Amino acid sequence: MHYDSTNPLIVQGDRTILLEVDNPKYTDARDALAPFAELEKSPEHIHTYRLTSLSLWNAAAAGMTAATMIEILTLFSKFPLPTNLASDLAELVSRYGRVKIERAGERLRLVCDDPPLLEELARQPKVRDYLGDRLDATSFAVEPAHRGVLKQGLIAVGYPAEDLAGYTEGASLPTNLRKLARSGLPFVVRDYQRDAAEIFYAGGDVRGGSGVIVLPCGAGKTIVGIAAMAMLNRSTLILTTSITAVKQWHREILDKTDLPDDQLAEYTGESKQIAPVTIATYQIVTHRPDKKEDFPHFKIFDERDWGLIIYDEVHLLPAPIFRVTANIQARRRLGLTATLIREDGREADVFSLIGPKKYDVPWRELETRGWIAEANCSEVRISLPDALRMDYAVAEWRNKYRIASENPAKDDVVARLLQNNQGSRVLVIGQYLKQLRRLRKRFEIPLITGQTASAEREDLYNKFRRGEIRQLILSKVGNFALDLPDANVLIQVSGTFGSRQEEAQRLGRILRPKTGGEIAHFFTLVTRDTREIDFAHHRQLFLTEQGYTYNIVDGADFLAEARMTG
Repeated sequence: MHYDSTNPLIVQGDRTILLEVDNPKYTDARDALAPFAELEKSPEHIHTYRLTSLSLWNAAAAGMTAATMIEILTLFSKFPLPTNLASDLAELVSRYGRVKIERAGERLRLVCDDPPLLEELARQPKVRDYLGDRLDATSFAVEPAHRGVLKQGLIAVGYPAEDLAGYTEGASLPTNLRKLARSGLPFVVRDYQRDAAEIFYAGGDVRGGSGVIVLPCGAGKTIVGIAAMAMLNRSTLILTTSITAVKQWHREILDKTDLPDDQLAEYTGESKQIAPVTIATYQIVTHRPDKKEDFPHFKIFDERDWGLIIYDEVHLLPAPIFRVTANIQARRRLGLTATLIREDGREADVFSLIGPKKYDVPWRELETRGWIAEANCSEVRISLPDALRMDYAVAEWRNKYRIASENPAKDDVVARLLQNNQGSRVLVIGQYLKQLRRLRKRFEIPLITGQTASAEREDLYNKFRRGEIRQLILSKVGNFALDLPDANVLIQVSGTFGSRQEEAQRLGRILRPKTGGEIAHFFTLVTRDTREIDFAHHRQLFLTEQGYTYNIVDGADFLAEARMTG
């Protein structure tokens, strides 16, 4: 076959893929790679992807074949593919579903049509402890209580099970979607939201009912969850990231469905009610007074006969939730997220215990159709003032990041950005309270932190939504599930140690489609020649993964240009 040297991909024998950013075919190649390759590095000119077992199995679970993957790589590659790649890929992809968990009356069984492979797996320490009696040459009995840990063991040894054992139906809860929301606005589930919910539900078949839906920030993942609730008509437990997110879910369910308010309850640090639809925070479920004790709020999983458990922002799922999820594999489980990447590397546990990726949709498709706002992302690099350079040089490793993050030279850049974006709805988000209080004092903008009382917080959010205030400063509380759809400029002055998760949350704050169709602007301020730059590279992985390009701007040039034009 003839290969085209103008193509943007170099595919290597170690399953890494290099993608040239400045190539005219970059965008098409990136979008084609995203469903089955994991982005590892995204500096300016060459991005590195890797074909990991998990990225391939997620693609296989979503219906992509090894032949399609090879076709895509061949289409965009500069050079012939490594000779071993096609067979390696076919072998790895075929491992998903070679082993199945099926129901046999009251018990379960592990089934594999390849007796030597089953024999080999049954001898693996991570698998054999969870197998019961041998039933025949191709199956073992499995206790229902071992369903989750067995799946974890199987993926650890490289053979992810397809779980076809089905689910308990859960308590009935008729739920209908409104055509006219309670707010008075027409309500229509968008086609991709309906597709995602239908693929998860699969008509009630055992092949549906557990899995993860990956949608870009601002694409309406809450509506996918509500649509799934209306398909199942069963009592539902929703786990999410914060009290603000709980309130948002509560508000949306009441607005978009015919469920009366007495059928919904919140289970948080503020209120611990249980109802047919219960919305809880991860924090309260994993809270325990003493680390030597068990988790007292795990009982929420047994309080009702849940027919569906929704894990919002599944990439932020705390480790203890995996433990309890392993024990409730008979419940339908829906994960919602903008990225499958976790900072703790436990993506395999999401795959095993919540379910594989069932659906994703490229952000650009939604942007083109106007469902999410077009966004410009810029990184403004600022020097550390001479007076702080010695402090930085002698600081402990961890303190270096804080000194760089709190760089007071960022304040003048914030001033210029606020001036340039007068009339816009601006969010300033940061990690360090000292820095945020300094900005509040200088610019007289309201500040919301974890210490801000809920009533005051909601009052400020509502004023922002109504346009009574057009600028807000937020601490880390701004990372999670804020419904501020008209925000169109975000200035990130500091962040957690290079977290992709955080970048996902923050970018999502400004990606809701704007009534006037205006572009959203995302500015990250970083201190050059410091640790902050290293972490910025890691965060940029998320922007690239979502399909965004970012401009790098010199802070001194930016201010000098502003002075000339100002």
